[in-house]
Amino acid sequence: MSKLRILLADDHETVREGLKTILNAQSDMEVIAEAPDGRAAVERANVLQPDVVIMDVSMPVMNGLRATQAIKESCPGAKVLALTRHAEEGYLQQLMRAGASGYVLKQSRASEVLHAIRSIAAGGTYLDPHLAMHVVDRVATSAPAKAGQSRPALSKREEEVLRFVAWGYSNKEIATRLGLSVKTIETHKANASQKLGLTNRIEIVSFALLQGWLRDT
Repeated sequence: MSKLRILLADDHETVREGLKTILNAQSDMEVIAEAPDGRAAVERANVLQPDVVIMDVSMPVMNGLRATQAIKESCPGAKVLALTRHAEEGYLQQLMRAGASGYVLKQSRASEVLHAIRSIAAGGTYLDPHLAMHVVDRVATSAPAKAGQSRPALSKREEEVLRFVAWGYSNKEIATRLGLSVKTIETHKANASQKLGLTNRIEIVSFALLQGWLRDT
């Protein structure tokens, strides 16, 4: 079985060394390069085309958010796992919009980081449990448009599209997989979101967590 090729981007050498030791000890992972700032991460990702980029959010020269956006534009196949000390939904919102597939806190256990890497590499979306439960609780308790009114049921196609959105696929990728136009995918996504009262991708991911849609590998 081929190993996951991983690029580490963090401005602290001790953090990179620690992560590299842990990752290289795994039979299915290999650190192929390191980057001390966002710009270097983008440059090395463009050349090496890694499977996974572990991205520190706060870095000099170019921060993790901008680096994630740039990498997803030039290396759409690369999965980005954001690594940060900030357990705030605002950071999560921005990173998910930029194209990150996962969000893990630096204070998490090594086993949590490894699980996150494997999850996003397999096509899933991963949220650190400390933050995910807060977001899930908020989505779970959000009221429908009218008190006491149940949410409208999704059509089979709307649910299918929403699942792919939660897994981190772009509208174009979903259209290709389902053999539909991008405009049709956008319509299904909009209709499903409106029915469920979901306003952004992180809320879609949170709803998917509630439904048990996200792959657990």
